Amino acid sequence: MKLIIATIKPFKLEEVREALTSIGVRGMMVTEVKGFGSQSGHTEIYRGAEYAVNFVPKVKLEIVVPAAMADEVVATISKTARTEKIGDGKIFVLDVESALRVRTGETDGDAL
Repeated sequence: MKLIIATIKPFKLEEVREALTSIGVRGMMVTEVKGFGSQSGHTEIYRGAEYAVNFVPKVKLEIVVPAAMADEVVATISKTARTEKIGDGKIFVLDVESALRVRTGETDGDAL
């Protein structure tokens, strides 16, 4: 099993969710987060005053899928979330040692 952690622009969330559902992803966790990468934030003007925005709002997706499906999920997120502008996000893939569905006690692949 693989854990895919992706940060994307918030307005892309629904489009990415639909694309992932269409390839068979059955669930995900979504968190609103703030952060910065190579862009290191930016400046904005509000009521005539310029101020620095050090953290940019993003949405973090956490998805656990069978290892055989990981590449397809990464490709789908990458294609769907891309705007070709700075700040499109990042995707990380990690190994998952085990999983447990609390309600039923199912483990590993059955728990997904």
